[in-house]
Amino acid sequence: MNVPTMAEMTAQGKQPEVLFWVGCAGSFDDRAKKVTKAFVQILNRAKVDFAVLGTEETCTGDPAKRSGNEFLFQMQAMTNIEVLNAYEVKKIVTACPHCFNTIKNEYPELGGSYEVMHHTQFLKSLLSEGRLTIEGGQYKGKKITFHDPCYLGRANEVYEAPRDLIQKLEVELVEMKRCKSNGLCCGAGGAQMFKDAEKGNQEINLLRTEEALQIQPEIIATGCPFCKTMLTDGVKNKEKEGSVQVMDIVEMIANAQDL
Repeated sequence: MNVPTMAEMTAQGKQPEVLFWVGCAGSFDDRAKKVTKAFVQILNRAKVDFAVLGTEETCTGDPAKRSGNEFLFQMQAMTNIEVLNAYEVKKIVTACPHCFNTIKNEYPELGGSYEVMHHTQFLKSLLSEGRLTIEGGQYKGKKITFHDPCYLGRANEVYEAPRDLIQKLEVELVEMKRCKSNGLCCGAGGAQMFKDAEKGNQEINLLRTEEALQIQPEIIATGCPFCKTMLTDGVKNKEKEGSVQVMDIVEMIANAQDL
């Protein structure tokens, strides 16, 4: 698997078409690493000229900001902006809505203005340009529901790109009662991923998993590493892991193409 770094490309005097921002989850979390690999396989298949920052990439600062540590956020953000601007990066794609939202909406005021795309938006653009084809393959006719990540849906109003990709897999897409602008958080947003929940009657991820299981899907699709973890844990809690899978859309596309 060939993944060039920005440093290597710059040394060769090349500028990639897009920078793939991997993110902390995509780099270190075992479940999210599979999404990173699947996305890279699709990028290679579509002959996209891309690069990663490698060890020069650090956390965007999203968890720090959401937890209320603005000082730490600005330090982390400035470190990244200096690296990105030094490489004259123009376009960034990421598989994490948290990174997507932070770089897109919060970096500009600190001096980092880039065209930022979520991986579903980027793949949709490759489709419309004719650089990528998607077939149903093993998912044809399967019942699938899509969980809207908060930072993709409500925060940035990206609802159609992920659904368009899912439809291309020739599946039966069934919406949950709460979806799109009325979607429910998986329970990881606002840095809740990294702390215990406040007192209450039920964990949010279990409530959201129950909503998904009501429509008896074979796969719960999402576009966020945190949602994937929370919903996977929810499915395990309900002892449904044998019959229901939780997958990122790019994993499904890569599997359907036998990449």
